[in-house]
Amino acid sequence: MTQIFDYIVAGAGSSGCTVANRLVTAGKRVLLLEAGPRDNDKFIHMPATFAKVIGTKRSFIYESEPETNVGGRRLPIPQGRTLGGGSSINAMLYIRGQHEDYDSWRDLGCSGWAWSDVLPAFKRLERNERLEGTYHGTNGPLPVSDARHKHPLSLAYVKAAQQAGYRYNDDFNGERQEGVGFYQLTTLDAVRQSAATVFLKPVAGNRNLTVVTGAQVSTLTLENGAASGLSYTTADGRMVQASAKEEVILAAGALATPKS
Repeated sequence: MTQIFDYIVAGAGSSGCTVANRLVTAGKRVLLLEAGPRDNDKFIHMPATFAKVIGTKRSFIYESEPETNVGGRRLPIPQGRTLGGGSSINAMLYIRGQHEDYDSWRDLGCSGWAWSDVLPAFKRLERNERLEGTYHGTNGPLPVSDARHKHPLSLAYVKAAQQAGYRYNDDFNGERQEGVGFYQLTTLDAVRQSAATVFLKPVAGNRNLTVVTGAQVSTLTLENGAASGLSYTTADGRMVQASAKEEVILAAGALATPKS
């Protein structure tokens, strides 16, 4: 039998969880597939222990090509393999990218991606505990907070950088990113705020949402040049076919999605 949904989202990382939330909230029937297990490891949610998750079954460890500037070494590139994807294994630094990057994408032909286009979306997303105004939002779903503990060596490093002439920056997501200071984090009450926590958990009980973990997508079904469904293997080895009335959305990460 073929399972039928309005939308199929392959990958339950940052993008997949966010898209699933929006679609389910809009009344759409959604199948959300994730290759890894659920995000029920305590080390995911404890900010200080995120390094214990990297290298486990909840991560993919890719490698770069040999890099000349680091002595020809290959650099590890950890990617999430659990609900929340990279947002469940990263260091939780809240960084939105430089204004110039977005404007350069616009200049290359990506309409709608200029800094002035994306900033309102960032502000709607953000619930910052300290900053607001031109660059920050305070009423969004994603909590952003200051680190509760600053290590003495970190304090000494920031002070030394200022003594060396570097500008102190109290907001790396403000007018400019240049400088030295302390990052804000996507945490709340000393708990990681991953995309699974912020976007998937609120709709977890919705009958329109079906989440399958341990699901490895194998093939896409194409009709008239567009994806109309896919096949995936479950954790117990069963092959399942699923069909989408509207769209199949590939959200398997910046490295894996292009391979699909």
